[in-house]
Formats: sequence, C-alpha cells, structure tokens
Amino acid sequence: MATLRDLAKTLRSKNCDPFNTTFDVFFDDAETYQRVKESGAINATDIAALYGLEPAGVLGIYFLDGPMAFKVTIVKDIPSSDPDCKDVFGAHQHLQLSNITIPEGSSQ
Repeated sequence: MATLRDLAKTLRSKNCDPFNTTFDVFFDDAETYQRVKESGAINATDIAALYGLEPAGVLGIYFLDGPMAFKVTIVKDIPSSDPDCKDVFGAHQHLQLSNITIPEGSSQ
C-alpha cells in the first residue's frame, strides 16, 4: 500500500471560484495512473469524509487518460470571500487528499 502522496508527481489544490476547491493530481507513468484510477480509492464518499462534507459536496471526479491525471472538485466549507476563510486561494487543501491509501494491484 502507498499513499497518493507517494505515487503522484504533482498534487495541488486551488479555488475554481469563491465557493469551490479543485484538486489536480498528475502521475509520471501510465502504470501508476492506472493503478490509482482502477483502485476505487478515489470516490465521492471517501473524499467527502476527508473534508467533512456530504457526498453531494464532491461536485466531480474526472480521470484524464491523456495527461495521466485526475481532477476532483468539492464545495468549500467557507467561501474565499468570507473574512473567516483561512485559505483564500485554496492552495493548502490537498494535504488530506494526499493521505488517501492506494492498494497494490489494479482493483480493491
């Protein structure tokens, strides 16, 4: 088993608007990308739990075979325009996602 942080070349988060955060995860090779894609570990239920959301708060999970990457978009708990927002740019939200465990082999 490995974490997403161990397998990804690039793992980042950013605002896609004041109310949503998007995560971009890129891989160096097709084998690692396919391992993650086929693992079932990247799913709305588990990602929602990481961020304290209902599964409906995960707006989309998109696997992109060409660039060997995936994108996840979630609803922000506090809009970036709110004075209480501690991460206005959404640039520090990827840490929880990076801890997802990816099993060995092609599927769970």
